[in-house]
Amino acid sequence: MECQFMIQGIGKFINRPTKTGGRTYDKFFIYIPTNVAKDSAFPFKPGEEVVIRIDGDRLVIEKTKRK
Repeated sequence: MECQFMIQGIGKFINRPTKTGGRTYDKFFIYIPTNVAKDSAFPFKPGEEVVIRIDGDRLVIEKTKRK
């Protein structure tokens, strides 16, 4: 039986307000630690679009099904 270890780290939910056309808009980011994002099992590539949904008390991030 193969044993898998889950890479994990502490991330952060960040708001970086931005000014556009004289108005300020909220811009939210989720910081993912480098050791998690560079792990060979990490499913996303920089710049890739993702689907984000709320499922109860969890945030689910998945690859888009579009090609």
